[in-house]
Amino acid sequence: MKVCTDSCVLGAWADVTGAKRILDIGAGTGLLSLMVAQRNPEAQIEAVEIEVVAAKQAQENISASPWADRVQLFPVGLQDFADIQPTPFDAIISNPPFFQASLKSTDAVKNQAKHTETLSFSEIISFAQHFLNPDGKLHILLPPHEAKVFEREAHQLGFFTNGILWLEATPHGKLLRAIHTYSRQPSAPSEQVLAVREKDHSYTAAFRELLKEYYLIF
Repeated sequence: MKVCTDSCVLGAWADVTGAKRILDIGAGTGLLSLMVAQRNPEAQIEAVEIEVVAAKQAQENISASPWADRVQLFPVGLQDFADIQPTPFDAIISNPPFFQASLKSTDAVKNQAKHTETLSFSEIISFAQHFLNPDGKLHILLPPHEAKVFEREAHQLGFFTNGILWLEATPHGKLLRAIHTYSRQPSAPSEQVLAVREKDHSYTAAFRELLKEYYLIF
């Protein structure tokens, strides 16, 4: 799966301030790892990507970046990564597979990227239970319906919702994605809404402000 707008928003919005160790689950092209490396010059980042071609491309992108010394890619699934017992993380970010019961594509690679058979919500939450520091944060990007399913499972396993960003196509338009921040620390969750484009298809001022450090067109 290639770079998409919602992943860029996750990479720019997720709070990684002060995080010394960050994990990117399902790294794809390495986009999120590189964005948080740019934002947090003190962080060491580990990225997990099971799909062979994507992992190869991610490694190429990481190696060509100014942050290659701080980003390490593991071309394995999260389950195998857990077996090596990594040091706990201060932040985990993920744009995970989300289709749970839908028709599959004839493209096996896309199925792996999009369907939860290869990485379930419960596996992500269980990993966070074991390998996220007590004050650490878990940032997840999902479609609105799947975000609610994930939230329900996370709450059942001891996580609290600390913040939500609703991503919509245009002001008061269709909700595209939801980014939830979880931790083990209870708090009244803050909610924000970000529209990508105006009715005339130009980017909104809020979107431009959030992504100005990453989009060359801004």
